Amino acid sequence: MTLPHFSPAEDPGPSFAGLLRELGVGPDYRDLRLDATDADVSLITHGTTVVAARFADGVVIAGDRRATSGNLISHRTMNKVFPADRWSGVAIAGAAGPALEMVKMFQLQLEHYEKVEGRSLSLEGKANQLSQMLRGHLPMAMQGMVVVPLFAGFDRRRGFGRLFAYDVTGGRYEEEDFVASGSGSLFARTVIKLGHRNSNSRDEAVDLLIRALFNAADDDSATGGPDSMRGIYPTVAVITADGYADLDEPEIAERFGSVLSEFAEREEA
Repeated sequence: MTLPHFSPAEDPGPSFAGLLRELGVGPDYRDLRLDATDADVSLITHGTTVVAARFADGVVIAGDRRATSGNLISHRTMNKVFPADRWSGVAIAGAAGPALEMVKMFQLQLEHYEKVEGRSLSLEGKANQLSQMLRGHLPMAMQGMVVVPLFAGFDRRRGFGRLFAYDVTGGRYEEEDFVASGSGSLFARTVIKLGHRNSNSRDEAVDLLIRALFNAADDDSATGGPDSMRGIYPTVAVITADGYADLDEPEIAERFGSVLSEFAEREEA
């Protein structure tokens, strides 16, 4: 059997699927799409907007509940904010399946370290561990399944809250005041930037993130806003020296009611 020869214009390169298409081996192979660059990532379920900000006693972390597949809403009640351990939390944006799996593995690794060493990992150590997991996920990210989380926690050694952002390569960047990720992050970040103060109280920080998510949903179709008819509201958690605590849904609903009233008054003015 002789090897096929191709002109430079027809050379399929290292792609096996491309070689089969050029050879015309069977009618089905001409439509074979196995290359990462040919993959249709629009059908992958994605989480969208998550935000976090520091305040006087710690950090607040929040996320909307909508997950999309291309232009379709695939889930309306997805949770994107999770406790990593007692004093830290992680919020996910990007491909939902790998992101949720990464969160479970992250929680397990932190718990395993605590059981083996008899003490919890430092906050920076936790941030570095998540960075290594993202770096290991890079081959999947190159195929379209990108995961970009946020990490926040209360540093008991320093006595204040800290925020960390990441990129798809595992790069870890500490943010001083606030951070946002996901499709609506640009709109949310603008709102937080205008209203953020490190001296903010817990309630002021929570209200600020709620307004940020509301405005992101107003301009970004992939970000879910409050849905009072279905009783769906963003997830909000507060992390202080007392640990990680989710806000009750009735409190979030009440705070969103105040935001909606302010918005309605502004529209009437």
